Amino acid sequence: MMSKLQKTADDLGLPFGERQRTYNSRMSQELGLWAESKNKGDAFHNAVFRAYFADGKNIAKIPVLLDLTESAGLPRDEAASVLEARAFKAAVEADWALAREKAITAVPTFVMEQDRLVGAQPYDMLERLMAANGIKKEVKL
Repeated sequence: MMSKLQKTADDLGLPFGERQRTYNSRMSQELGLWAESKNKGDAFHNAVFRAYFADGKNIAKIPVLLDLTESAGLPRDEAASVLEARAFKAAVEADWALAREKAITAVPTFVMEQDRLVGAQPYDMLERLMAANGIKKEVKL
């Protein structure tokens, strides 16, 4: 499985290290929703991705998450308060409930109508999913 993930990451130009452990990502999910509410979701999610998949960091540890928060341009003290209060716990639970309802078992999963695309996929596969569901590619001039 790891060699397949490594190949996919290489094909897509994504950083991917030799991760030896799997860590609980629950707190990073909660902090990710908070980061999104601050318009810094992409920066935070990218930092967590690199930390976990490329650097093998334990994203279940609060100090690691707070360092990643700062690297994404978010205030460390506010992030600590969000984690302590578990302010986004219910929102993450709702996301998990929706995933169970939709039978989503892997990320990413793209769902449009009755079609789904599971896992990291090449761009042309996403284009095909969109086209099959009547979404036309926007041409910018």
